[in-house]
Amino acid sequence: MRAATVERRTRETDVFVSLNLDGAGQAEIATGVGFFDHMLDLFARHALFDLKVKVTGDLHIDQHHTVEDTGIALGEAFRKALGDKRGITRYADVHLPMDETLTRVAVDISGRPFLVFRTAFAREKIGNFDTELVREWFQAFAINAGLTLHVETLYGENAHHIAESGFKGLARALRKAVSLDPREGERIPSTKGTL
Repeated sequence: MRAATVERRTRETDVFVSLNLDGAGQAEIATGVGFFDHMLDLFARHALFDLKVKVTGDLHIDQHHTVEDTGIALGEAFRKALGDKRGITRYADVHLPMDETLTRVAVDISGRPFLVFRTAFAREKIGNFDTELVREWFQAFAINAGLTLHVETLYGENAHHIAESGFKGLARALRKAVSLDPREGERIPSTKGTL
């Protein structure tokens, strides 16, 4: 079973993440940030990852540390759960429609972290959630997971739909990328022999 648990404690946050890549999409999310909980819940469901997240953060300041540190811890759990990456598909991409919005997400589980994020929000808030934190989470997750990740909203207007299409797109792409390719067998999918 490809699973990992990460605990991250700082003076700003206390984060617990448990991740099973071979799950059924079950989620127990409690970050104290409602919209973010919704994004992580649908991320788990569409990736078919079992995910538990519990965060106590300095929300009296703002939501930044809670969102970023959750991305860091979830990225670390993802990297640990994959192990040496033997037999994985490695690459995947998806076009994710969400009503008037269309977002393209492409991933390479490369071990070389990089984020290209071409998504803009016309509004600064979704409810009380700062839209700039969407990019912060993707950045923290990609860097700590060791992903090359491209996220681009091709078009869209509704800020909720734009954010949701990014999280769902990443989930669906990762679902494919972590799947075991029977033709790879026990090989690491790289001519270098390591990822």
